[in-house]
Amino acid sequence: AGALARAERAARLPGARPVTLPARAADWAETRPEWGLAGCAAFIAAPRALTRGVDLGGRVFLHDYAWRADRDFATLELILTAPVVVASWIALQYYGSAVAPAAFGSGNKLLHNVTGGLGVVEGNGGPLRAGLPWQAVHDGDRLVHEPLRLTVLIEAPPEAMTPILARHADMRALLDNGWLHLLALEGGRPAARLRRGLTWEPLAAALSP
Repeated sequence: AGALARAERAARLPGARPVTLPARAADWAETRPEWGLAGCAAFIAAPRALTRGVDLGGRVFLHDYAWRADRDFATLELILTAPVVVASWIALQYYGSAVAPAAFGSGNKLLHNVTGGLGVVEGNGGPLRAGLPWQAVHDGDRLVHEPLRLTVLIEAPPEAMTPILARHADMRALLDNGWLHLLALEGGRPAARLRRGLTWEPLAAALSP
């Protein structure tokens, strides 16, 4: 599994081959030892069989979840308020560093000096920066991170997710303000999309002209 993952990831790194990745990761002179989570676009919580064997291009966070075995939907609540939130932090950091690098990125990695354990400055001064370096989202010719709002797809009834979101205002704010998109899956297919105010729109209606 590790060898397959290295081969998949090496294809995206300039000048890398699977056999060179370990040395590349330990080379302090390498400005792009790996792409980390650049390219993240979605989060799927569903039975693993749904995505097994599917090439998602390393762009999707996967969580094995079967709602019929989830008594009182306690696990669903945990997923929505922990891993989904962490995934949103990651996606938004990449998003901000790609679309507004001067405001939300941290500039040129070659010039970084860690300051106070809080962020970095470029060279010997300037503003404190806390985002991702340009080299984390750009390969020198083009963006390697496509800036998207994270799409969350969960195989669970919408009526089970609604009261959970009603109890967690911070999570609901991410959705109401458009920083996350939430879709309910049914039988492995998108069935409904959450709109503002905890209302669900059947996907057939959402996709209609």
